Amino acid sequence: MKNYHRFLAFILFISILSCSKSNTKEETEEKEIDKTANLQSTGDSANDILSNANFDKILIEIGHVSGFKPTTPTITQFTDFLRQHTFKQDIEVQYLELDSPDEEDLTLQQIADLETENRTAYNDGKTVAIYIYFADAPSDGDELSEGLVTLGAVYRNTSMVIYEETVRRLASQSTAISVADVESATLNHEFGHLFGLVNLGSTPVNNHEDAEALNHCNIEGCLMRAELQFGGSSGKSSTAKTEIKSACNLTGNTILRLLQSKTAKSNTVALDAECILDLQANGGR
Repeated sequence: MKNYHRFLAFILFISILSCSKSNTKEETEEKEIDKTANLQSTGDSANDILSNANFDKILIEIGHVSGFKPTTPTITQFTDFLRQHTFKQDIEVQYLELDSPDEEDLTLQQIADLETENRTAYNDGKTVAIYIYFADAPSDGDELSEGLVTLGAVYRNTSMVIYEETVRRLASQSTAISVADVESATLNHEFGHLFGLVNLGSTPVNNHEDAEALNHCNIEGCLMRAELQFGGSSGKSSTAKTEIKSACNLTGNTILRLLQSKTAKSNTVALDAECILDLQANGGR
């Protein structure tokens, strides 16, 4: 009888263990993240970012190589920019310190691969998530001999890269312009494309697109006016399943020229009235 009871106890233990393993697997499957919404084309999430219709919070995940974290004033100006032009008042910034990829330069495909490997923040409930990578290597398209360097690029609806090593090198060339000035102008410009500017998801109320620099403003002094190096013939970036291309590669000459046109007291560059009108028409402020 004792052996029979022991046998029943053993069967019961095995059953409990089996159920426990099954539940753990189910819980793991439930926790799998659907990344599809964050792997679309540049500007596809413009309304979700600008309005509170589907999301009322923005989570900014900043993945940065050790030693290449953006300055505190930059992030303050950046979040102020977001609150100024979107209805999101709940904005969270989290940092993800990363090892260097140890590359002399980086292609957008390499940057996208690094995002796949390291990104942890994706849309969740009422929160829309953005990933920004601050790199310690320049863009592979830079032509130093001609003074052409790229500061930033967008390549998906919630993804962008800032070439921080290049940003710092460029800022060091001017005593009147700080690293924070260049970082802020670059971040805000690239995020303008995530807002859908110009003609990248937020349809222009009035035509103000530069005929020679598609997806950019033709109004002098606007944050979205730029000299560009295009990643492809289409203004839109590709999805994750194909070759990664950028809707915008912001050059150093553009930012220096814009910043130097401002007063020494306030090296900030703003959106012009037409760009603001476009944002308002797509759910922004």
